[in-house]
Amino acid sequence: MRIVITGATGNVGTALLAALEPGHDVVGLARRLPDTTVEPYRRAGWRAVDVGLPGAEEELAEVFAGADAVVHLAWAISPVRGDPPMWRTNDHGTRHVLAAAAAAGVAHVVVASSVAAYGPAPRWEKVAEDFPRDGIAGSAYSRGKAALETLLDRFEEKHPQVRLARIRPCAIVHRSAAGEFARWLLGPAVPAHLVGGRRLPVPLWTDLRAQVVHTTDVAEAIRLILATGFTGAVNLAAPEVLDADALAGVLGGGRVPVPKPVVLLATRAAWLGGVLPVHPGWLELADRAALADTTLAETALGWQPRYDAAAALADLVSGLRAGTGAASPPLAPPRRDGVLARLRSLTRVGPSHQSQA
Repeated sequence: MRIVITGATGNVGTALLAALEPGHDVVGLARRLPDTTVEPYRRAGWRAVDVGLPGAEEELAEVFAGADAVVHLAWAISPVRGDPPMWRTNDHGTRHVLAAAAAAGVAHVVVASSVAAYGPAPRWEKVAEDFPRDGIAGSAYSRGKAALETLLDRFEEKHPQVRLARIRPCAIVHRSAAGEFARWLLGPAVPAHLVGGRRLPVPLWTDLRAQVVHTTDVAEAIRLILATGFTGAVNLAAPEVLDADALAGVLGGGRVPVPKPVVLLATRAAWLGGVLPVHPGWLELADRAALADTTLAETALGWQPRYDAAAALADLVSGLRAGTGAASPPLAPPRRDGVLARLRSLTRVGPSHQSQA
C-alpha cells in the first residue's frame, strides 16, 4: 500500500512507522522534519508540510495522489505560545487534509480522535462508541475533539465513497514520548528524572480515575485498521482503570490527598506564573473524561493490547527518569538543565504554553 501519514514525527506517528510491515510505500508529513537517517524515520519518504496554512489542501492533494490510505495524526495538543494557534492546526488543518483526500480520490482515511470527545459519563462506567460526543466543559482539547467528530460526520455524509475510520484512544503513553510529556507537564519546576522517585509526593484527589494505553498498542490498532479496511469509530484503552492511589504509586512515592479545587487553584497559579506548563483544563479533563469500552476493537479488529495500564504508565515514567526521546522535534529528549538554568527559566513572566481553558 501507499500510505501517507500526517503528524508522522509525533508519539503515535513514530510508533506507526515502526509497526507497518516492510514493503509499504510510506510518506511522512510534518511541520518539522526528523532525522531521516535513523529508525524508524528512515522507513518513509518525507515532506515538510504545515497542514494548517491557508492553501495547504493544494499541496496535500498533490502528496495524496495515488495513495491507498491517509492516516491523519497531526494535532496540536499543548503548543507553546510561539507555535501556530491550536485552532489553526486542529480545525483548519483537518479540513485541509479531508478536502485533499477527497480531491485526490483516497479510498481509506484514518483519523485520530479521542475519548475526550465524549461528554461526561457515570464515573466508573465504560462507554461504547455510540455515547454522545459533547465534550468536557473547561477543556480546549476535549472541545476540539468533539468538534472534530462533527466535522468527520459531515465529511462522511458528503463523501460516502471514502472509507473513514476514527480511533478514540485515551491517554497515549510511551517511553520514547518522555521528552514531549516533560515539556507539556513539568517545565523547569520539576526535573523529569524526579518522576517515579519514592520521595516525590503526588497530590491527587480521592475519586480520580484514569485510563491509559501504550503507544505501540495504538499503532497496532491503526495497522489492523489499514490491513482490514475497517470503517467507523473504535475506542482504544488498556483494560484496567487506575485509581488515584494506583496512579500515585507509579508516578512517585505515594499520594498526598488534596481536594480537587485546591489542586486546580494551585495549578492555575503555577500556569499563570510560567512555573508549570500544564493548564488546569487538563486536570478538568482527567477528572471528567469518560472511560472507554474496547469491546469493538477486540472483536472487529482482533486487537489485544500488550501493555496493561500500570505497565504502560511505568514505561513513560522510566523514559522520564532516563531522559529518553526520539530523533524528531516533538519527541526530543527532556532537557537536563543545571540548577542556575532552571532558576533563570522560573523568572519567566506569564504562561509558557497556550491556554487549554
